[in-house]
Amino acid sequence: MNTTLVILAAGMGSRFGGLKQVSPLGKHGEIIADFSVYDALQAGFNKVVYIIKKDMEELFNETVVSRVKRSGIQVEFAFQDINDLPNGLKTPSTREKPWGTSHALWAARNVINEPFMVINADDFYGRDVYKSIHSFLTSSTNGDYDYCMGGYLLENTVSSYGSVSRGVCRVESGLLVDIEEVLAIEKRHDGIGYTIDNNFKYLAGSTVVSMNTFGFKPSIFIEIEKGFTHFLTENLQSPKAEYFLPLTIKELLTANKATIKVLPALDTWYGFTYQQDKEIVQKAVWELIEQGKYPEKLF
Repeated sequence: MNTTLVILAAGMGSRFGGLKQVSPLGKHGEIIADFSVYDALQAGFNKVVYIIKKDMEELFNETVVSRVKRSGIQVEFAFQDINDLPNGLKTPSTREKPWGTSHALWAARNVINEPFMVINADDFYGRDVYKSIHSFLTSSTNGDYDYCMGGYLLENTVSSYGSVSRGVCRVESGLLVDIEEVLAIEKRHDGIGYTIDNNFKYLAGSTVVSMNTFGFKPSIFIEIEKGFTHFLTENLQSPKAEYFLPLTIKELLTANKATIKVLPALDTWYGFTYQQDKEIVQKAVWELIEQGKYPEKLF
């Protein structure tokens, strides 16, 4: 069975201070997404789709694709375009901010016809989650709306250098029953949480969160288009509103439209949100190379 890895790489990395998607990390100039592709190949994926902005194509071809293609994996691009809206809707001229992760994934609707895994370009997930999601995608027999998600512990996914956004999950009997996109989660000396109504709300470190590691079937594109159309009827004129993947998932769960199995993600996760994170991530990756878990030159 053909399976695809989709890498969300269109974000400009404003908090990171540059294009973090192509910031060298490995010993031979590899970026963090190269390690994701390597792990996906080892798990059995045979195609990768990078979702980027059109003006990043030349840079990606030069710095990423030319290297990754040595592995033999099929490579394709999908382009997130702020003006690519469903049902004839038009983006207001005042809108500058992208429409969010669901919109980014929807950009790949014309290049994917097979089960796929979606990840962020700036996260190092560990190898096991690729194996778990690939196994699920190739063995699932419960229909077009049988999805899965890699579930990480919140305490393993926060940065010491600033706030992060996470899909905070409620899991029952191994299935996702609710998810909320929570913005500006931060680590303090006395715990982890976020501010709401001028009060700091603490979250348990063991809280399961989504890191945009989902296993989907092509049916998700139909649902994103429906949900995004409804979202735009209420938010088209809002300059900062975004349609996030957790919102799409929440809508599907509320409507009992999809089943989402939560697969425990036990490997160490490393985030690449702020410039200060790079040293931590690079040190961890180089240690894995020294341990023989990755070759010094990936491709």
